[in-house]
Parts: sequence; C-alpha cells; structure tokens
Amino acid sequence: MILEAGDAVPADARIIECASMKIEEAALTGESVPVDKQIAALTGEEVPLGDRKNMVYMGSTVVYGRGAAVITGTGMDTEMGKIAGALADAKDEQTPLQKKLGQLSKILSFLVIGICIVIFAVDLIRSYPNITGEGMLDTFLVAVSLAVAAIPEGLAAVVTIVLSIGVTNMSKRNAVIRRLTAVETLGCTQVICSDKTGTLTQNKMTVVEHSTEDMKLLALAMRLCSDAKPDENGEAIGEPTECALVNDCTALGHEAEAQTFTRVGEAPFDSGRKMMSVVCRKDGSYIQFTKGAPDEVLRRCTHYYKDGAAHPLTKEVLEQILRVNKSFADQALRVLCAAMRSWKSLPASYEAQELEQGLCYIGLSAMIDPIRVEVKDAIVQCRQAGIRPVMITGDHRDTAVAIANQLGILEDGVTAITGAQLDQIPEEEFDVSKYAVYARVQPEHKVRIVKAWKEKGCITAMTGDGVNDAPSIKSADIGVGMGITGTDVTKNVADMVLSDDNFATIVSAVEEGRRIYDNIRKAIQFLLSSNLAEVLAIFVATLLGFTILEPVHLLWINLITDCFPALALGMERSERDIMHRRPRSATDGIFAGGLGFDAALQGFYVTVLTLGSYFIGHFMESGVWEIANSHDGTTMAFLTLSLVEIFHSFNMRSRRGSIFTMKNQNKWLWGAGILSMVLTMAVVWVPFLADIFQFAHITLAEFGIAVALAFLIIPIMEITKLIQRAFGK
Repeated sequence: MILEAGDAVPADARIIECASMKIEEAALTGESVPVDKQIAALTGEEVPLGDRKNMVYMGSTVVYGRGAAVITGTGMDTEMGKIAGALADAKDEQTPLQKKLGQLSKILSFLVIGICIVIFAVDLIRSYPNITGEGMLDTFLVAVSLAVAAIPEGLAAVVTIVLSIGVTNMSKRNAVIRRLTAVETLGCTQVICSDKTGTLTQNKMTVVEHSTEDMKLLALAMRLCSDAKPDENGEAIGEPTECALVNDCTALGHEAEAQTFTRVGEAPFDSGRKMMSVVCRKDGSYIQFTKGAPDEVLRRCTHYYKDGAAHPLTKEVLEQILRVNKSFADQALRVLCAAMRSWKSLPASYEAQELEQGLCYIGLSAMIDPIRVEVKDAIVQCRQAGIRPVMITGDHRDTAVAIANQLGILEDGVTAITGAQLDQIPEEEFDVSKYAVYARVQPEHKVRIVKAWKEKGCITAMTGDGVNDAPSIKSADIGVGMGITGTDVTKNVADMVLSDDNFATIVSAVEEGRRIYDNIRKAIQFLLSSNLAEVLAIFVATLLGFTILEPVHLLWINLITDCFPALALGMERSERDIMHRRPRSATDGIFAGGLGFDAALQGFYVTVLTLGSYFIGHFMESGVWEIANSHDGTTMAFLTLSLVEIFHSFNMRSRRGSIFTMKNQNKWLWGAGILSMVLTMAVVWVPFLADIFQFAHITLAEFGIAVALAFLIIPIMEITKLIQRAFGK
C-alpha cells in the first residue's frame, strides 16, 4: 500500500517506508491526537494497539506525511474485523422492566385462573343439588367478571405511553432513545463506563499553560510555526495540536500581528527529529521560528530570550526550564517548546541541519484536551445517586489519571490500570470494583470490563464514539453512542445517542429514567390496589349470595377510572430526593420496597368503603340490613368505587409523602380526574345511559353518602403514610 495524507487505510499493514506520517486512529483507539508512525521494530511481547507505531489499521486515516506498508490482514482478520466479530457474538438481553413485567404477568395469570376456579367451585357447591344450566351460566359469568376485575387492562397502555413520553422528554435534554425499554433501565444504572475524549473532555486540544518572558513572541512563534489556519469564524482548521496553538494566538489577540509575517521557507516536521522550522519575512528582515519536543529543541539552543534580548543559555537557566517542563508533564500536559533565530538574508538552504542550530529559546506552551466544566458537577451527582463513574480510554495512563483527578473519578480505594496490566490478571482474580480508570485499552478489554460489572449484578452503561467501542456498547445494559463524534457503527448498536456528546446528559437521562420507573410503579400500585378492591368486593358479595357489580360495570371502571388517572400518574414530576437514593438492584421485583403490601392494604381500604356504600344504599332502599340484591346499593357501590379510585390517584402522587406538602401540581392528573368524574356522573345520571348500565335513580342523600365515603380514602391514606414514615425513620 502507498499512503499519502487524506488516504483512508484499506487494510491492516506493517509500515516499511515512512516520511513524517501521522495516522488518525481515534475510531479504533479512542486517542484524540494523531499517531506518529515509524518503521523500526517494537520491543515487548504485548504491545497495546495504540502503541503499535509501525502498523497501520483499516478504518484509520492518514492526516500528514506519506509512507508505504505491506498488508498483514484483510476483512475479518483486521482489527476492525475483530470488532465486527465481537459485535456478532454480543446478545441482546431483556431490560429489568421487561423481566419484572413478565413476572407480574405470570402472577396475574395464575391469580385470575385461581380466582375463576375458586369462585366457580364455591358457587357450584353452594347451589348443589339445585344447580341448573342457567345457574351454571350465571356462575360462569360471575367468574368471568372476577377475571375482568383482576386484570389491569390499562397496564400495557400505561407503561408504553409513559415510556414514550419519557423518550420525548429525554430528546429535549439531548438524549435520543433508540430502544423504548432502555428508558427505564437508565433509572437503575449503577455503573457508568465512559470514554474520555469528547465525553468527559471537550475533544479540543487547548493551550492551558505558558512559560515565557514574552507572551506575544511565544504566541507568534507557535502560530507561525504551524500549518493550521483560522477559518472565517476564527476557528483553526488542521491537526489538533497545531489548531490549539493557532487558537491560543487568536485568544491572546495576536492574530492580526501574525498576518504581517510571510513564510518563505520551511523544514517540515519529522518524527525522527520531532521538530519543524519556518523562515518568515517581515519588513525586509528574516526570522526563523522552531517548535517541537522540549528536549530536542533545547539541545539546539545556545541562548534564551529575556528583556527583549538574547542571553547565553547557562546550565542554571536550562535546569530551571527543564523543571518547568517536568511540572507540566507531571500534569499530563502535552508540552511544546519554541525557539527563534534571526537571519540577515535568506538561508542558503532550508535543510533541517542548516536551520536548527544556534537557536534562542523563547518559551513553553502546554496543552490538554480540557474537561467539560459541567461534567464535574455531574460526577458529584453520580456519587450522591450511588452511581459509580468509570473512565475507559485509549489515551496514556498519565493523561487519564490527570483528567480523572480533575473530575473526581479517582477516590480512596480505587486506582488506575492499563490494558497491558489487565491482560496479566486472570479472569477469576479480576476484581473490577478496584479500578476506576482504564488506560491504553483495546476493544476486548472494554467488553471484559462491562461483563465483569454485569457478573457482579450491576446494571452497567457504556459510552463510546469509535468503532472500537461498539462491542462493549452492545454488551452493556445501556449502550450510549455519541451523536457528534460517534461513528455510524456505534450509533446503530447503541440504546441511546447523546446529541451533545456530554457525560452530564447521561446523568440527566438517569434522573429521567428514575422518574419514569417511579411513575410506572405508582401506576402499577394504583391499578393493582384498584383491581384488588374490585376482586375482593365481588368475592365477598358472591360468598354472601348477592351481586354487587355486573361485569359491564367493572369493565367501565377499569377502562375509565383506572386508565386515565394511571396515565396521568406517569406524567408526575420527579420527587425531590430522587437523585439522592441508591440505585435499585436489578433483582428487585415490581413489589420491592413494600409495594405489594401497600397495594393489598389500599385494596382492602377501597373494598371496605365500596361494600359499606352498597349496604348503606341497600338499607336506605329497603329499610332492613338483610343481604340481598339492591339496585340502589349497586348504583352507590359503583359510584363510590369509581370516585374512590379517582381520589386515590391523588394519594399515589407520592408513595410515602403527604399530598398536602407537594408544591407542584400535576395538571394531567387533575384533567384525568375531572374527565373520569364527568363520565362517571354521566352514566349514573343521564337516563338512557343509566338504563343501559341498569342503575337506579338514587336520592341526593344517597349520592352525598357515596361521594363522602369515596373521599374518605384521602384522610385514611394520609394517616397510613404518617405511620409508615414514622416506622421508616
């Protein structure tokens, strides 16, 4: 293969010729800076992918220089092919919500079948030996009505609509959901494994430190000794490091001055000497600027610039410069050194050995891909929410550790590790909880890390942008792709795509996921308590020998006074402490945290109120407390059961908090409550509808009693929550 700047590398290959060739390998390694290539052999048995400087890989791009290479692998034998194979091996799994709803469906199915069998058997035994065909049909209809009462018909619609609304809300916060059920999984995320470049950092090399006697001269030297150029908006275009230098000059206000210099010759950058030099003309005089690795440039310096003049470079000054250089390097900053040389006339040649000697040191510029400011607060929020942030990057260990320390990812008890070190740890001895930073990793390392967290029972999110991230993103419970810098491969396998490539957006999405799951549980508790009340009321009435409600009444209640408020509960805002809770365990069922007990207790309350309303209506109709069928009792029971569910939906805005302390109102719940109430009143009071439902015309006194009994659910629940909060403390 013959390679030049701008070429896409079509296969994996060993370099045999190299002239200052730089390759952009971010899609494979995650490293933000192009890699300088060489032809020399590498030492060491296991060299990480990002350090194989004598190789080129399919999917990378030549950004500078030229070279030739002999092909070592094509298709599935390339590093890109290995990633494709890992993608094929990764399997899609059900989300925690899908698993829990599946379990709930089984429980409800067995419950309904059991109830039908029991009621059918009890009625047959009670009627024996006078049972007739018509009697058996009535018994069967009673059993069917119980089945109708037991099944929350609106649950599937509630879950789907709440998740859909959550997807819309997340898209407004720059998180695009590609798989509906992933919304809920975010809420129980316990570990977020994040790529560094572009997610935790800005993916933009920026000069952050200088060491010089003349800031203007240093900025001009770095700017003029660069091939990057500012565009019409003032932003530099070109190699990331050189762009940082050009942008720094612009930010310091010296770009106009730089435009007065004209480049007349140059010695291009070479990976061997690690420098480049340019000769510029201004006002008839010539000046040379050289930039490169500090050690190499300083080796060619005989003077240093101070107070507007060149002074001999003494040993003491040189040691001071080297100390500053080391302090920058210790902070994982990329350091470049600038020097100059004056020429009375044009040099005889522009060969490097001719230009790069007798230089005058100007100063040092140190740069880094800076952190996103908002990410630091997001990491703090993760800690408060019990979520473990983990950095996985292809960059060098020192750079990764420096960024992790700035963000607060590294804390007591955890450390950093490289991919090569990880390879030395046997699978059975690898304790993934000991490490918060992984540097110089390869695609298979990322998959191993994700699987290790999952084996510990942790719901794991994995972010990434390059092709190398795709297998681990697919293996994670939540795969997060980058919308700006992400490759199409990564986006296609991700469950969620960040349109702003920002880690803080993931934390916002987790908060939204927790809100959605909370609301789904509130809706499930509301529906189950309502349906349980219907089952208990009919069960008791059947055992006592009378009919409290007909199947059509139950169907109406399930579809109107159950579904509308349940949907509105899905629109409830987050509770104040939602991001101060520990993530729920993936093994927690729908009934975890006492939800099953709460639903049963609330169902009992509603049953008592409904039966009470029936018996009061029956007594006010007949004047006796005998057990028998009563049209007034049925009408009052229907009215109480419908209204008590509407009122109870307001109780469910918080499972433990008082509704009178909630500052924000749920306008959707008010709308659903009013709509359900209007429709309920219509079937009771509109004559032709009342005839269809076989309702009696009740008095205002009976109506008032039915409404009052329904409203009692609010004070009853307030007292119950007060007791529960006291025991909770």
